[in-house]
Amino acid sequence: MSVDAETVRRVAHLARVAVAESEVEHLRGELNAMLAFVEQLAEVDVTGVEPMTSVTPMAMKMRNDEVTDGNIADDILANAPAREDHFFVVPKVVE
Repeated sequence: MSVDAETVRRVAHLARVAVAESEVEHLRGELNAMLAFVEQLAEVDVTGVEPMTSVTPMAMKMRNDEVTDGNIADDILANAPAREDHFFVVPKVVE
């Protein structure tokens, strides 16, 4: 896959990044290099490889899934500008 100058401008616009016209060619080369690396990674056979959380083997810390702060809806809603029962009231945005 190859990126052209117009795609660089479009990506910059979507990312809300100001790119000078003199930088477009340099960025085009960098984006093409990144995409080439991703395509190279896609060629690697990862069949049977377990997902990792880190580059070094480590066990994830586990805890019990318990609710410890329940029954405090009134405290949570104390500063709400508008509420109904135990819910926040917000303006309707979709008709």
